[in-house]
Amino acid sequence: MAIQREQLVAGVDSSTQSCKVVVCDAGTGEVVRQGRASHPDGTEVHPSEWWTAYEAATAGGLLDGVSAIAVGGQQHGMVTLDDADEVVRPALLWNDTRSAPDASDLIDELGGAQRWATEVGVVPVASFTVTKLRWLRRCEPESLERTRTCVLPHDWLTGQILKRGDGFDGWTTDRGDASGTGYWSAGSGDYLPDVLDLAIGRQVGLPRVLGPTEAAGRTGSGLVVAPGTGDNMGAALGLGLRPGDAVISLGTSGTAFARHDAAIADDSGAVASFADATGGFLPLLATLNAARVLTAGASMLGVELAELDRLALAAEPGAGGLSLLPYLDGERTPNLPTATGTLSGLTRANATPENLARAVVEGMLTNLAEALDALRGQGVRVERVLLIGGAAASAAVRSVAADLFEAEVQVPAAGEYVALGAARQAAATLLGTDLPEWEVRTDAVLEPDAAASERTAELRGRYADLRGLLYDRPGP
Repeated sequence: MAIQREQLVAGVDSSTQSCKVVVCDAGTGEVVRQGRASHPDGTEVHPSEWWTAYEAATAGGLLDGVSAIAVGGQQHGMVTLDDADEVVRPALLWNDTRSAPDASDLIDELGGAQRWATEVGVVPVASFTVTKLRWLRRCEPESLERTRTCVLPHDWLTGQILKRGDGFDGWTTDRGDASGTGYWSAGSGDYLPDVLDLAIGRQVGLPRVLGPTEAAGRTGSGLVVAPGTGDNMGAALGLGLRPGDAVISLGTSGTAFARHDAAIADDSGAVASFADATGGFLPLLATLNAARVLTAGASMLGVELAELDRLALAAEPGAGGLSLLPYLDGERTPNLPTATGTLSGLTRANATPENLARAVVEGMLTNLAEALDALRGQGVRVERVLLIGGAAASAAVRSVAADLFEAEVQVPAAGEYVALGAARQAAATLLGTDLPEWEVRTDAVLEPDAAASERTAELRGRYADLRGLLYDRPGP
């Protein structure tokens, strides 16, 4: 089907903090309108808040003329529904850690991390939906008794668009978001009833897993609703990720993910074997500490982030031997939930604001360089790194990144890439075609300095030694 001139599609990013909506030209990806509304803070929230934000973000005719829409949503959250499809209790979000002991129990009960990695593709941590269901069984059995269906945040919002548009025909999800539950396998492409039995002792209704451009439905007004996906998978679509690309996202937390041609099995639990939204795979590693490491460094120095940037660039690479192990909020990868940040190697000679600022930047990026090593260790090809997120705007971060990542680094122009990826999926679903080629503008391209390889190796080795000394374990 040919793309009609100025045919419009919309993409939604229903994230932890807010709902962002972009309306794009289906042929070019040009953003013609956009809206935004906040979500409440917290690690649990009633899903109705997502709908309230969606309505606010799309108010004022934002969706006028839109032919198709898709939702990209925060992964892993648990939305429980009763036999009337009403919400049983507020949704537990990915960042709710109360199910940490349940994750440990589930690992043991299935037979260990290796079996989880091989059969499921992930080793449970508190983020994953399966652990939250076990918590529900342990702590709120009456809520579990009322639960007939469990869906993910993006599933619920997709369903509401269809329900309120008189087009709902059952709950749906996609393989990307399903792969973050802990009871759907990217390797087999199937739900795992035995894992659900293990977690809660019975089965509950689960959404139908749609293909990459299989419509979830159509509203009475004719709006095509695409399958949607998880936020990381949506970002991959928005960035036009190709084989050999990896993404380093430096938000409040950090993620490293890449396109791959097969499921993986990492029994360390560092790399999750997720599916992507194209029919392929998206192995992913998450850390707790990224941009907020820079914020903490600026606070220690009593300066704004722009001044931290200037100070870091004024210091010599290696910060004169000063090292900051950046586990300021504990760490997820490596799995050190009770760890703290450590400043090491301090001498009178290197005790300067410039070196401290440099150590902050190098410490944060070394943590993410180890994440890339973990991906490579699973056979994932990394030839180019796309650097996104708030901290990617830092000149010091850009300066250090290419050498530490040992790959070309491209910094895409700032954009709502999850929402853009959802809109791109909506365009393909509407037209019954492959994903359209949309331009991704680039702010900067940085090449690793071959002459810096010895210096980079020394810096990486110093951090590995420090972590081993403090925690007696290797990195991810």
